[in-house]
Amino acid sequence: MNKDIIRQISVLVALIVTIAVNVLSNALPLNGLTAGEISDSFDVYFVPAGYVFSIWSIIYLGLIAYAVYQFLPAQRENPRLRKTGWWFVVSSAANSIWLFLWHYGYFALSVVAMLTLLTSLIIIYWRLGVGQQVVSQGERWLVHLPFSVYLGWITVATIANITAFLDYVNWNGFGIATEIWAIIMLVIATAVAGLMTYSRQDIAYLLVLIWAFVGIGVEQADTPLVANAAYLAAGIVAVFVILAIIQKLRQTRAPTLATS
Repeated sequence: MNKDIIRQISVLVALIVTIAVNVLSNALPLNGLTAGEISDSFDVYFVPAGYVFSIWSIIYLGLIAYAVYQFLPAQRENPRLRKTGWWFVVSSAANSIWLFLWHYGYFALSVVAMLTLLTSLIIIYWRLGVGQQVVSQGERWLVHLPFSVYLGWITVATIANITAFLDYVNWNGFGIATEIWAIIMLVIATAVAGLMTYSRQDIAYLLVLIWAFVGIGVEQADTPLVANAAYLAAGIVAVFVILAIIQKLRQTRAPTLATS
């Protein structure tokens, strides 16, 4: 069998397995606990309200679109999909493994799995050239967009996972209050958003961060210091979105001006 066909099939199978594990992890649930219940057991503030996790529906719809698109015969030799297909399989394996580790209380190893997932998505994002590579409208909407949303969410999830693990091992945070650490994490995430605005003008990625930050503000309403910091971070990223839109408009007008 052609190696490209093997890759295409592997991507489809990896996604099907990942979705199945995610559904079963909460439907059963694994180890008798949902992911949200486990998350609520930690005394951390970098956690959004429950409704925010509905973004997984959007992520998986996007990944289904990607998996179908990359399976088309016309995309079999697409060089960008060739360079990223097996990394998607790695990311899917990390996603599924993370769920088992999280549900069964192996929180240190869950951080390793989450970092593996984050790293594989960064590699995919980089090799696709999101925000930099000129591609067809189909590839932009069915490949770039899903991975922008996925990477945006996993950026937030990685920070949340690490903070939960540190709480689990009773790390004292160098004597710094937990609320302050949450604000520090928000600052770091906002800085990442600024970098993505400057380098990629990736509006979808930025919107995911706004969604998460507002969710943190809602969840931490009883802790005004954290809630207000989260809303402020969301506002700053909203400004980044406007800047990204302006930059994109300038880029689209430049060729027109050059030929006029």
